[in-house]
Amino acid sequence: MIEVLLKGIGVGLAIAAPVGPIGLLCIRRTLIDGRAAGLATGLGAATADAVYGMMVAAGFAASGVLVAHAGPMALAGGLLVAALGAMSLRGYWAARHRPAPQAAGQGRPYRGVVAAWASTFALTLSNPMTILAFIGMVAALGSAASGAPLAPYVLVIGVFAGSALWWLMLVHMALFAGRRMDAAAMRWLDLVSGSVLLVWGGWIAAKAL
Repeated sequence: MIEVLLKGIGVGLAIAAPVGPIGLLCIRRTLIDGRAAGLATGLGAATADAVYGMMVAAGFAASGVLVAHAGPMALAGGLLVAALGAMSLRGYWAARHRPAPQAAGQGRPYRGVVAAWASTFALTLSNPMTILAFIGMVAALGSAASGAPLAPYVLVIGVFAGSALWWLMLVHMALFAGRRMDAAAMRWLDLVSGSVLLVWGGWIAAKAL
């Protein structure tokens, strides 16, 4: 079982580590809204990873359910990414007319960890790359599940732990970098991250169509 758990941790790390729109969103929220928002964002992604892992363990991925719904989910995810990008750009333009924060996470009203968790959970579920990555878990699951009946679910626990570990590291790396950013840099972060998210989300949605 320890080997299965370690395999799940490795899968969770491998799926979470590539820097995409979710990673960029986690970094932005950490720097702008603080540690709690960043951790909630990461845990939302890790929870979605665990849900997909559970679906694989239950056999849904092998039956093609994820593939059949990948297009509509990708469209919804792309639109959500674009909307988050537009919100970041709105924050940039608003910040030009008021004093900017002096340190990461101290200059904006607290938005709530539940909202940060829920939005990232929905975004990760609809991310086409996440869907394809977990479809690829079927092969690994086949060998892991041969040892014991509970092995697939131990694998899921490992996936959640590995994903959560990556987001924990990313949040603290962002906080470390944020201590060296001044007010102007924080405003530019909104502009750059918002622009990237808006374009990235539009591209995902257009590709889904």
